[in-house]
Amino acid sequence: MIPTLLFGLFVVLMVIGVPVAIALGAAGTLAIALANPETHWFGLMAVSQSFYAGLAKYPLLAIPMFVLVGSIFDRSGVAAKLVRLAQSITGNGPGMLAVVAITVAMFLGGISGSGPACAAAVGAIMIGAMNRAGYPRAYSASVVAAGAATDILIPPSIAMIVYSVLVPQASVPALFAAGMFPGILAGIGLIIPAVWLARRHKMGAAARAEPRPPFWRSLFEAIPGLAAPVIILGGMRMGYFTPTEAAVVAVFYGLLIGLFVHRTLRVRDLFPILREAGELSAVIMLIVTLAGIFAWSLSTLSIIDPITQAIVHSGLGEYSVLTLLILLLIVAGMFLDGISIFLIFVPLILPVAQAFGWDPVWLGVMLTLMVAVGQFTPPVAVNLMVSSKIARIPMESTVPWVLWLVAGMLCTLVLVVIFPQIALWLPHYLGY
Repeated sequence: MIPTLLFGLFVVLMVIGVPVAIALGAAGTLAIALANPETHWFGLMAVSQSFYAGLAKYPLLAIPMFVLVGSIFDRSGVAAKLVRLAQSITGNGPGMLAVVAITVAMFLGGISGSGPACAAAVGAIMIGAMNRAGYPRAYSASVVAAGAATDILIPPSIAMIVYSVLVPQASVPALFAAGMFPGILAGIGLIIPAVWLARRHKMGAAARAEPRPPFWRSLFEAIPGLAAPVIILGGMRMGYFTPTEAAVVAVFYGLLIGLFVHRTLRVRDLFPILREAGELSAVIMLIVTLAGIFAWSLSTLSIIDPITQAIVHSGLGEYSVLTLLILLLIVAGMFLDGISIFLIFVPLILPVAQAFGWDPVWLGVMLTLMVAVGQFTPPVAVNLMVSSKIARIPMESTVPWVLWLVAGMLCTLVLVVIFPQIALWLPHYLGY
């Protein structure tokens, strides 16, 4: 009765438009109260403790810092410099601007780790340029949204930080290393259909008239931005700082670039940047804490064990269960953001993974890949919402283009399922 009420209330609240965080917290609180009908006030005392415990975790300190990094680099002109460098390498042939958009989005993923923020930064530069070159707005918005989805795979990744809090067996450095090759492979999986579509429909003919930026000058201007992932990831690998400390270092490095190198930031710009990052961080943290109540109710009320036993003893094989989980999470990714998906589903999936002996680091990469697909899959795709707004088009107009890009990233997902070493080789090589 109580498990049905827990999930039923959550679904009903979501359907009527209640924010995800409130739906999670309300459903979990009511389930805890009804589980102790005679002394429900004593049960509710655990709610506040669970709320605090969900937030008081050291790795979560990295989230507001990486959100702030994304805001700083968005406004510091780094994306524009990277676009010029990519154009100097690829040229302006058919489909090359799509390659530039995806490549720059992947690189920005090594700085901020937030898909919507990357879609905003790259879309503000690339969508207009692609439109002037003869690419349809719907195609441009689809490419930018898909490229930005690689950001939660390529380290640093906010989603992976949340996963490491939920699954202590998977450390943040190991997850960051495991996401590198799948993230690059996902980018390649997007570039292939993007270029094929551009050439098939003869897009970008007007781009040939655009002058090609000089390579060496573009490289020199992009060096401060290129150095950011090296500092962040290299410092962690060499043991100079933890992932949380790396986020703080990245903030000060971004301010140094914006204020003194590119001089695109002024002191008076810092307040709106801090306000924007604070608001977004507060939303993320609120989701994390209220989802902690939901997860606590799942474990305390013994809801997870029966579900796990039912799945494991259902007669379905390991790969059949994995296929069902993939379909479930891709559909969930169409409606929910990545952090909410992790907080809702990881407590349910982890016992199943332990029963089948799945590597927790590999599982984290798999879940992140599924969420990445959902970020640009209609009807409710956060990255696609951002890029469609910049392109000033309805989201439904992107469907004929974006489905090809979804298929490309799904191919990457299949490869990582079949060959787990794509994700696991690098963390094993680095000793994580």
